[in-house]
Amino acid sequence: MGKRRGGRELLRSLSKRQKKHLREFGEEHPFYDKVFACCLLGCYCCWYYTRVFPFQSENSDKSSAESDSETEVEQVSVYHKLLATLKTSPESESEEDDDESESEEAGESEAEIDSEGSQETREADEGEEDKNDVLEQEEGSLSTDTAEQTLGQEQADGADTSCDPSHEVIEEFTDVKHESEFSLETNFMEEESGDCNADKRDSNSSQAFSEDPFKQHMDKELEEKEVEKMSTLPKTSSQSKWPRLGQLTFSSTLEKHRTLKADKEVDVKQLYLHKPLECTWPKVNKQYLSSMNKPSNPFFTPLQRELFCIMNTYRDLFYPERNALTNGEEIRHTYCLHALNHVLKANAQVLSDNAKRRDQKPGPDNDDYRDQGLTRPKVLMIVPFRECALRIVHIFISLLEVNEKRKIDVSNKKRFKGEFGFDPEEKPPNLKRPEDYEAVFAGNIDDHFRIGVAILQKSMRLYAPFYSSDIIIASPLGMRTIIGAEGEKKRDFDFLSSIEILIIDQADIYLMQNWEHVLHLMKHINLLPLEPHGVDFSRVRMLNLNNWSKYYRQTLLFSALQDPQINSIFNKHCFNYMGQVAVRNVPLSGSISHVVVQLPHVFRRLEAENITSVIETRFQFFINKVLPEYRDAIMSHTLIYVPSYFDYVRLRNYFKKEDLNFTHICEYTKKGGVCRARRFFLKGEKQFLLLTERFHFYKRYVIKGIRNLIFYELPTYSHFYSEICNMMKATDNGADATWTCTVLYSKYDAQKLAAVVGIDRTAQMLQSKKDVHLFVTGEN
Repeated sequence: MGKRRGGRELLRSLSKRQKKHLREFGEEHPFYDKVFACCLLGCYCCWYYTRVFPFQSENSDKSSAESDSETEVEQVSVYHKLLATLKTSPESESEEDDDESESEEAGESEAEIDSEGSQETREADEGEEDKNDVLEQEEGSLSTDTAEQTLGQEQADGADTSCDPSHEVIEEFTDVKHESEFSLETNFMEEESGDCNADKRDSNSSQAFSEDPFKQHMDKELEEKEVEKMSTLPKTSSQSKWPRLGQLTFSSTLEKHRTLKADKEVDVKQLYLHKPLECTWPKVNKQYLSSMNKPSNPFFTPLQRELFCIMNTYRDLFYPERNALTNGEEIRHTYCLHALNHVLKANAQVLSDNAKRRDQKPGPDNDDYRDQGLTRPKVLMIVPFRECALRIVHIFISLLEVNEKRKIDVSNKKRFKGEFGFDPEEKPPNLKRPEDYEAVFAGNIDDHFRIGVAILQKSMRLYAPFYSSDIIIASPLGMRTIIGAEGEKKRDFDFLSSIEILIIDQADIYLMQNWEHVLHLMKHINLLPLEPHGVDFSRVRMLNLNNWSKYYRQTLLFSALQDPQINSIFNKHCFNYMGQVAVRNVPLSGSISHVVVQLPHVFRRLEAENITSVIETRFQFFINKVLPEYRDAIMSHTLIYVPSYFDYVRLRNYFKKEDLNFTHICEYTKKGGVCRARRFFLKGEKQFLLLTERFHFYKRYVIKGIRNLIFYELPTYSHFYSEICNMMKATDNGADATWTCTVLYSKYDAQKLAAVVGIDRTAQMLQSKKDVHLFVTGEN
């Protein structure tokens, strides 16, 4: 094994990596030998290797036997020396010519999606088409076809194949020249002095590390009994009220932890921020502190202080009161600080252990240096648009730049600005939309992207391959096209195996995109990888080897509303042994108080046996009891607001079958069809107009001519209720007396109902079990 081969024919059969190793060491690398696992990693790692990666099991017995009979003690030390020179998968390809990588980099480009967010890229010929099966298949997969088409085009063009296992390994990398610089295996901790005088504690002190929340969380060794408890027993919960966050619900399966209280004042030393962040954070966050009259804390706003207090304990967090107009950027800065702090600490630990291992005499590996996961990515940030990713990267850069003289080196920055930036001139002129719409859809709103970020000491690498990245920033659609579906040849999700922090920001927007992509992602996170990806098992934490990563993962979930589907993610896919914290404030006054037109509201209750039968019950209730009241010609100009595309297709087909005088608008309707439908409805040529919620979310058109309004289901966003009602004031015919508003609801719509009418009225309506009549004067 390992002897130099003779003859040119044998040399031609070797790969470039093998030839390079043959030139440097005079023998083939043991990685390509049948017994490499036992020789390099020892019997334990070989046993675990065949246990975790069954595709190697056929060689395991043979390898073990050959190792026992042929390997000598002197050879083990030689192989360990070779192992020290063995670069991980990202770096082993660095011998490729730079001009090849540059040509790949120049040819890469993400398939751009329409500026309204991938909705119109899949426009079906909605006009007068009556293909029910096709349309029903389109439901629930607003961007799926776009994803598949985009991925196919992306692969054909050679764009962003960083995680495509079907490509040659060298094609993973777009920045080969920076690979060795950002490799954790070949770097060591640098001594820093004079950076931030505020940090005076010894970073190597065991006392300091013992109180560090990062160390406490990651070094905690769970027992099998505790894991079994978390898998089988229900969670126990307790309530608490904080000054800024309000009502909190703490839940955990394991024994109750100490009561978490909001700190009125925060000492920066008690936060255990990584060295450069202590002095850069106050500068970066200064803009939000300056807006306060008398900031009680020089580091955080009241909201940031309480959020970071929870984040820093590594508990899961669900905050459903994110507002793009008010606190959105405060929250973004807070979770960016936490994520970057986590990555810097994790990388610092690896680099420090590298130095210790380098100075250590050759010998058996020591378990004291278990400081990594099965793959390198530690933080996954899910955001809806490229603009969000752009702002996150800018925050990272600001947090890493200590001062103007010491700028951080960011590779591929120009390319990043070109692909994630936005030209203000591209914005349509005279486009008037509500303020919240402008805040959500600011900048580049392409929803198909993914980018890896590697952070090491004083530099940052954008467009890093996923297996060489510390942080992955992506949209649900971007993740879906990489993860793929079962049965597809080109799919990969191994890079999600060791995610330690999952951040899902603006989760409510994914309800308007495609929620199935989020569910698909949650099913593939923290699974055992199918391939080793060059991992050194002697450095892997036992929690990862035991497949317990999901019990250590912290999930931070931010949304603008409480929705059953979002709640389901937090309740069913979060297993953090530290427990969960959810903000559960109830709305005292609903959005109905913002209706400015004098309008009678009739809330009609429908009774359903269970939550699965609500859809059918609502449809039958509508066609049997509600629709007959509006068939009279007197009840013309009736707008039917339908939140679900499933229900929209069903109603549209029923209206066609009954030959009713109607028109319809959905998110797939082309501009010409939208204009015709609005004109017919305004002039009264069409009695009914079916309108989907996602069309209103992405367009926010004012529909004129509404006299009668039917909410087939309560809107997802509570403020959409008042917006739709206030469209009636755009009618100039003065027929105020004939205006009506009818809302269908059931007991399973309690959250949405409370957001519209308030918690007090909701309690009364759910108890009465009768139709409720409300008259809004514009003042209540």
